[in-house]
Amino acid sequence: MKGRSLSFLRDYWILLLITAAGIGAAIWFMTPLLRFYDLLMDRQSVIDYLDAWGAAAPIAFVGLQVLQVFVAPLPGEISGLIGGYLFDVILGFFYSSIGLTLGSMVNFGLGRILGMRVVRRLIPEHHLRAMDRFLKRQGLFLVLVLFVLPGFPKDYLSLFLGVSAMPFRVFLPIVAVGRMPGTLMLSMQGAFFFEKKYVLMGLVLLVSMILLAVAYRFRKRFYEWAERQDNG
Repeated sequence: MKGRSLSFLRDYWILLLITAAGIGAAIWFMTPLLRFYDLLMDRQSVIDYLDAWGAAAPIAFVGLQVLQVFVAPLPGEISGLIGGYLFDVILGFFYSSIGLTLGSMVNFGLGRILGMRVVRRLIPEHHLRAMDRFLKRQGLFLVLVLFVLPGFPKDYLSLFLGVSAMPFRVFLPIVAVGRMPGTLMLSMQGAFFFEKKYVLMGLVLLVSMILLAVAYRFRKRFYEWAERQDNG
């Protein structure tokens, strides 16, 4: 009984430290987040914003991307659009990919350090049940597809994979490659908006919405197929 109480206290303090770190990071990035919102309203604000950060602008943006992965409720789609808006398609895609990969590495490391008991308190039960079912044999192809699939909770997936038997050297290329298609789409939309190429932006947005709708429409069929492949 005493050992169980000590274990509970240890888990409690770990969760408390993680929460405090998340709140501190949110406060630290509050001013940049507000400035990001302001600059979206005016093209000149973009120039002023980059002048203010100077050579550190890419570092600040990568930090924002890491934060939005670590703090799951932050909308990654918005920060992805901002990357293309600020740095154009190629650099926006490059910086976003670095930030998202680093953030996923942090989540994977947290899962590995904290262990299953703590991780199960951090991830909603319905997400956990799905991941338990799909990853019980650590199917690498399935994991890659889940990172590519629009709408799947990739932040939770990274945290959960840290608990699994998957080696870090396998996780890293999977998460880096798997996030690329969605990141590229968002960077293109942001860049076209900045350049006022609204027709191209609309086409990219339309393609993204069609792919998302198709993935959502056939999600159950895909999950059933993927599970059969994983069990085969």
